[in-house]
Amino acid sequence: MNETGGLKRPITGVIKWFDAARGFGFLSVVEGEGCDVLLHANVLRNFGQSSVADGSRVELIAQETSRGLQAVEVLSIEPSTTSAMPPIADLSGAATEDVERLPLLPARVKWFDKAKGFGFATVFGQKGDIFLHIEVLRHGGFADLTVGEAIAIRIVDGRRGLMAAQILTWDRVIESERSPQSAANVPLLLKPRLVAGVL
Repeated sequence: MNETGGLKRPITGVIKWFDAARGFGFLSVVEGEGCDVLLHANVLRNFGQSSVADGSRVELIAQETSRGLQAVEVLSIEPSTTSAMPPIADLSGAATEDVERLPLLPARVKWFDKAKGFGFATVFGQKGDIFLHIEVLRHGGFADLTVGEAIAIRIVDGRRGLMAAQILTWDRVIESERSPQSAANVPLLLKPRLVAGVL
């Protein structure tokens, strides 16, 4: 036990709902207890995200408090995927394998409007904006983005310019640079761009 509450234990569950504006949400425990776990925005931010999409599978460390179980650390988030690619026209012909071969690039959110369903990001060290679609965001396990938030993106040439085909947490860039298949050392102009589903 510690000074702030009961024993800490690992829990796996599914996000029932998360409201970034209110600063919290709830996770339904997958096995056993049938109770909900409070997930505060600060705990999520410590993991590197400002939001999480409903239905995402989350592994975390929870602690018993006087008000019930509360998340104290997020260990992993797996987006709820009902399809291989987000349901938007620019990506309809893209194969998941082709998109995953594209390099993960570190970027910052310039702005994102959840109500409008889109926003823009900039890739570190490059000029120009990258379009962010809310369906791609949800497919990556996010519900919303904040200005200045660090993310990892895979970019394609869409019908109206460069857009994110995949949005992940920023730490995925570091993981991809450590992998032997990393494209990090290839100059950006030589990196493949997926155009309407074809490399």
